[in-house]
Amino acid sequence: MSEPKAPKIEFPCDYVIKVIGNAAPDFTDFVVEVVERHAPGIDESRISVNESSKGRFSSVQLTIVATGEPQLKALFEELKASGRVHMVL
Repeated sequence: MSEPKAPKIEFPCDYVIKVIGNAAPDFTDFVVEVVERHAPGIDESRISVNESSKGRFSSVQLTIVATGEPQLKALFEELKASGRVHMVL
């Protein structure tokens, strides 16, 4: 049996990104700054931040308008290359 293929995303579309990293006072600002370079015009009302129960980690969830796979790939790579981000979902 063949594996079912993941559904194709039709661009442009709203795309939710969750970024997890070490908690720091400027982590949210850092994430928003990087994301703005790749997807300008983030709606600040669609940004949410959660801290882990012990306060070691922070997750920033935001919605962008994704224009294509190259944009998403470049965004994910820049976030991961920063050394501040553990995971991008």
